[in-house]
Amino acid sequence: MSSNSISSCWGLRPGSTTMETELTTSRRGFAAGFFGSSAKPRSIRAQASSDEDVEDLLPANDVPGKFSGTVLPFVGVACLGAILFGYHLGVVNGALEYLAKDLGIAENTVLQGWIVSSLLAGATVGSFTGGALADKFGRTRTFQLDAIPLAVGAFLCATAQSIQMMIVGRLLAGIGIGITSAIVPLYISEISPTEIRGALGSVNQLSICIGILAALVAGLPLAGNPIWWRTMFGISVVPSVLLALGMTVSPESPRWLFQQGKISEAEKAIKTLYGKERVASVMHDLTTASEGSSEPEARWFDLFSSRYRKVVSVGAALFLLQQFAGINAVVYYSTSVFRSAGIASDIAASALVGASNVFGAVIASSLMDKQGRKTLLITSFSGMAASMLLLSASFTWSVLAPYSGTLAVLGTVAYVLSFSLGAGPVPALLLPEIFASRIRAKAISLSLGTHWICNFVIGLYFLSVVNKIGMSSVYLGFSTVCVLAALYVSGNVVETKGRSLEEIERALSPAS
Repeated sequence: MSSNSISSCWGLRPGSTTMETELTTSRRGFAAGFFGSSAKPRSIRAQASSDEDVEDLLPANDVPGKFSGTVLPFVGVACLGAILFGYHLGVVNGALEYLAKDLGIAENTVLQGWIVSSLLAGATVGSFTGGALADKFGRTRTFQLDAIPLAVGAFLCATAQSIQMMIVGRLLAGIGIGITSAIVPLYISEISPTEIRGALGSVNQLSICIGILAALVAGLPLAGNPIWWRTMFGISVVPSVLLALGMTVSPESPRWLFQQGKISEAEKAIKTLYGKERVASVMHDLTTASEGSSEPEARWFDLFSSRYRKVVSVGAALFLLQQFAGINAVVYYSTSVFRSAGIASDIAASALVGASNVFGAVIASSLMDKQGRKTLLITSFSGMAASMLLLSASFTWSVLAPYSGTLAVLGTVAYVLSFSLGAGPVPALLLPEIFASRIRAKAISLSLGTHWICNFVIGLYFLSVVNKIGMSSVYLGFSTVCVLAALYVSGNVVETKGRSLEEIERALSPAS
């Protein structure tokens, strides 16, 4: 099984066997101060040069005592969507060779590429529609609707007798995971208590990785049972049904209910999630945040207005930088890199990269509400830059030639670990925090759409660039992007740890 399966843990384009072979041979606007130097004097400033934190922007409110609600099980239900995200992305890698034989396209790499890429096309559509659905129908109902393409897509793939049915199934599953990629972090951020929102939000990333590893494990019987690939696709119908059923008993987002004027339902949801002792304080936050505002939900066009476009641009930029920092390349190339170090097993390579990512995600969960989002992002991109530089040097410096295999493995593992500490989990967690409630769902969808488009472009052109300028130069370019990303985060991203979504929204919104 290819190490490319692990690439899906970050929403990456799963690579084909052909790609492996070729590589082996090769956001009246939010406060302008949020964006640094363009701030007006009366705006809230959050420039990196002054080392201000969100605590400097807001009065320090005491966080209520321990909650007595039951938020954790509902986060777990939502994370079924993230697990499906990872599973659908990773399942094709091990199964591709076998399904290609059964469907008669073993020699047609173009059609095999369509099986891989159709998921991305569906995910792009799903990511742009998820926010609109969540605003119109609510978060929990959207999850239930999303379970339909996830389950139907999986069923069609499992029973496909033609390449057309397989592609339609993958397209439907892609729409499902695109919606999932937008609404899982949105729902978790809106139902999580402030003091552990970071930790719970980062569980989304960990769940994606669990989904990928589940796909890896699901593929183990393939060697002895070639038609097992159908069972691999069929397995994912079960968590899709569980997701739909789980959301029937999960509380709706109190913030969405409040925006819809469903006050009593919002109070009931808060009581379920946090306990009755927190109903008054959370309702006060929601009421204060909405004072003076009777605006309807944002339209797509509003995202590009002067009021919102800067903060929306940060969301899109974070995902663009995440993708162009080289995660695709590292994972695509990891198999041949590990082989050069004497590790011949694809499964061993996948397990090593996957273990590094899961380990980093667990560490990030424990640090998210302590060190903060911004700090982890800067640390992550800096570590990625250094790792990329090491990888580049291992390919070109003759003095390092005797150690090139070992350095390549160390560089790859260090890069994946650095990525999983910040660049992987933080963007999906940070965006629901910095976007105003009026635009939150649609802005997240736009940002995720950027992710999928960049994902597709990199997957399409990566090989060509490698063949033209060489792997070492590509790695050096990625190192440069990582440095620029760290500088961008330092100057444009505000810390959000320890503050409610309503506090953050008031801080980043202009005075009335």
